[in-house]
Amino acid sequence: MSEGAAKGFGKKPQPTEERRKFQAVKGTRDLLPPETALWNRVEQTAQEVFASYGFGEIRLPIFEETELFARGVGGETDIVSKEMYTFAQGSPSISLRPEATASVCRAYIENGMQQWPQPVKLYTLGPMFRRERPQKGRYRQFYQIDAEVLGGSDAPGIDAELIEMVMSFFDRLGLEGVQLAINSIGDKKCRPQYVELLRAELRKVNDKLGPDSQRRIETNPLRVLDSKIENEQKLIEGMPHIADQLCEECAENYLGVKKELEQRGVQYRENWRLVRGLDYYSRTTFEVTAKGLGSQNAVCGGGRYDGLMELLGGPPTRATGFAIGEDRLILSLQETGKTPAPQKRDVYIAWMGEKVYATAIRVAKDLRTAGFSVELPPVEQRFGKALGQADKLGARYALILGDNELASGEWTVKTLADGKQQKLTEPQLLGFLRKL
Repeated sequence: MSEGAAKGFGKKPQPTEERRKFQAVKGTRDLLPPETALWNRVEQTAQEVFASYGFGEIRLPIFEETELFARGVGGETDIVSKEMYTFAQGSPSISLRPEATASVCRAYIENGMQQWPQPVKLYTLGPMFRRERPQKGRYRQFYQIDAEVLGGSDAPGIDAELIEMVMSFFDRLGLEGVQLAINSIGDKKCRPQYVELLRAELRKVNDKLGPDSQRRIETNPLRVLDSKIENEQKLIEGMPHIADQLCEECAENYLGVKKELEQRGVQYRENWRLVRGLDYYSRTTFEVTAKGLGSQNAVCGGGRYDGLMELLGGPPTRATGFAIGEDRLILSLQETGKTPAPQKRDVYIAWMGEKVYATAIRVAKDLRTAGFSVELPPVEQRFGKALGQADKLGARYALILGDNELASGEWTVKTLADGKQQKLTEPQLLGFLRKL
């Protein structure tokens, strides 16, 4: 047997395996133009509004030690216990970030920001990751815009200004049907008494509640107030309100927040069921809802978390912040007709002849430098095809360059909306476009 035959040469070729088409992983998706223009506008507006309130941008790692989120989000929450993407190959275990606040606090402690002028105002934006059931406006890779005020005092004006800022941001975007709800959940002095009162009242109706609510009566009764189960609503509405159980100091603070919002012209409603279940949250909580999102209509949630920094190994630090669900915000803007039109070109350069190409390249560069959007085809096209392509791209003008235009120094400019043509020198062309 020859060496080639021994190695299998000469065998009948096997059918080529069908190539599989790859798709985005479940719970993720591609963001395409022109939708990305809306995303850019939202993020640029956030940067402008937040900067006007003295906030600086912080950019954070996409993954952190798992223990950071277990402490910062809550080890018993569904987010940490069921939804995080965790990698335990090494030590310590790491997880993709499911939210930003814990990372911002870690950065504040690690980088000695407590030595900076207080309070420190930070914002961040980017992707977060949770393995939950994908649905409209909810993805496994989703995006948040997050702002935090760290250090300083717990003066009502800090909470009120933070809320004013996020409402100004939504107003600048033209978000429709925006409603702000606020509440106070007290502090470690008065909230424990309320929790025990609530637990006692919930136990009286235990047999009428679902399994999740029954379990939460013992583990975290405040979470029962978040229930969306229809047949539980009347029972929950009959529960004691936390506002009636606030200590004098917390009641005074809450009154101060409401007065500050009124002074700033920020409209709100009170929602006694707006709570946070973890112990380090305190006093002010708030939520913003918008049109076009159905029952899951919240686009922003926030509140004060004065106990978190200590829990993460830092010094006692006052803190408050919010997170905006950017996916839901974009969806609401789209549902109410705020989607931008596809990007159009200002000028399409229809060039003909090899000698003209170098001039076309230079003109395209000059026009782009002057701020115009220009399409320069890489190969020569017939005149009719060039104008057809310009029309498909939504170009406002076609700049026609051929040997005659190059020789005379007068270039043909065609307005595609009405078909009018005119001859312009290069300096006249720039002046003509700038006027428009």
